[in-house]
Amino acid sequence: MFLACAVAGVALFGGGLVSSVADMAPTKTFESGESVTVTVDPADKPAVYVASAARISYDCAISGGPGQARLAKVAGNQSVTWNDTTWQEILVINAPAKGDYQLTCTNQEQATVRYGVGRDLLSSLGGVTGGLAGLFLLPGAGLLAAVAGTVVVLVRRSGARKRLAVSG
Repeated sequence: MFLACAVAGVALFGGGLVSSVADMAPTKTFESGESVTVTVDPADKPAVYVASAARISYDCAISGGPGQARLAKVAGNQSVTWNDTTWQEILVINAPAKGDYQLTCTNQEQATVRYGVGRDLLSSLGGVTGGLAGLFLLPGAGLLAAVAGTVVVLVRRSGARKRLAVSG
């Protein structure tokens, strides 16, 4: 019982981790100077990422949609690697409502640069948290069930031995 729960806990943790990384990685990518239409849902906490081997200076603009969205720089240096590409989160998209927005990012440097839109790294930690809970709670529940089962068996055996001793 404990072993089965431990295996399930490890599987849930791995699944939560992979799901979180997949949620963070950009789902829509585009080149410098290209204008793309992205569906933005504020509940998803969308973010803009950049993939570049060299340091670049970028300029991004967002327009359209049902309200004026704003781009805000992120604090710190947060990145995620997915499918052999390292994406660095550079901006979060603060949109007032769900809708289709036009996003354009440019850079002056002559480097291979790709931009992408995905979820904010901090908002995607729910899958990791759920995976961690599964990693510890499932094996703990399995251990508790195994201990309880052992106690029940020992109590029943003891009672059966006492009845045999009295009747025997």
